[in-house]
Amino acid sequence: MASFEETKAQIIDLVNKQVVPGVSFGFINSSQTQKYTYGNKSWVPEITPLKGDELHDLASLTKVMGTVPLVLKMLDDKLIDLHDPVSKYLPEFKDNRVELLHLITHTSGIKGFIPDRDALNCDQLIQALLALPVTDTFNKKVVYTDTGLIFLGLIAEKFYKMPVQDAIMKYIIEPEGLKDATFEPDPARCVPTYPVDGKMLYGIPNDPKARQLGKHCGSAGMFATLNDVMQFAGDMLKPDKEFLYHNYTELNPGRSLGWDVKPDGSGHVLFHTGYTGEFLAVDYQHQNAMVVMTNRVHPSQYNQIFLRRRETILESFLNESK
Repeated sequence: MASFEETKAQIIDLVNKQVVPGVSFGFINSSQTQKYTYGNKSWVPEITPLKGDELHDLASLTKVMGTVPLVLKMLDDKLIDLHDPVSKYLPEFKDNRVELLHLITHTSGIKGFIPDRDALNCDQLIQALLALPVTDTFNKKVVYTDTGLIFLGLIAEKFYKMPVQDAIMKYIIEPEGLKDATFEPDPARCVPTYPVDGKMLYGIPNDPKARQLGKHCGSAGMFATLNDVMQFAGDMLKPDKEFLYHNYTELNPGRSLGWDVKPDGSGHVLFHTGYTGEFLAVDYQHQNAMVVMTNRVHPSQYNQIFLRRRETILESFLNESK
């Protein structure tokens, strides 16, 4: 059985080398779960220790823990089809070539600069996103964006008649029994990210679009504990999730439904990251998973060393998972 000793050492080294203030992380190895907490919750304005039960800003892990499962539920319930054009549900979006499949696999080619984006309110931002052009990467290249999952969230709202974040809580998070996952966290329980307008963010999404869109954001905004994400990772190892461990595009590198797929010999490993310093890898074939939660943007967003280390940690996990 895999012990993940090398991977564990590399994760702890993130703290020892002061790449991040602290880490809450864990491994699932078949049915065994190991969890670890190391380092600090914050560096500024003062150093405070990390306990391990804090809420983390999941950033883009919101996509795979919330919006993607909601879309999969809609598919199961025959409310939508992956080959439906986006314009069927969002008529303001004019390009009929783009299907829901392109949104969830990041192959829509929707891209473009939105002037003064951070100054827009929720409705203005949605209209600006719906007016973005489809570029020549359409169906030719996986280009990761938030737009596809925001659109899928807006489509879910048409069916559930409530903001997408409320639908995620009602139909995904509560039935799964994730006890602490929330879009309305208690700031006192949260690890901080970085300052905006001179004030450190506690319990407020670091993602500007999540702050603008509020409950209508399907791309970011969820907060959760290590226990929540570990429980979710365990669910992703169950037989009813095997269908996700495939490339749903004809491209290389490709993409699963919402997930990055890392080739691993005969199978695939699902992988996803969050801008704030969270990442998750799930190996169905060997029944192993890794969850790493940090606040790598504290106290400064610019942290390129972390991104390089994240790749090395993933490689180590893939190697030790075999």
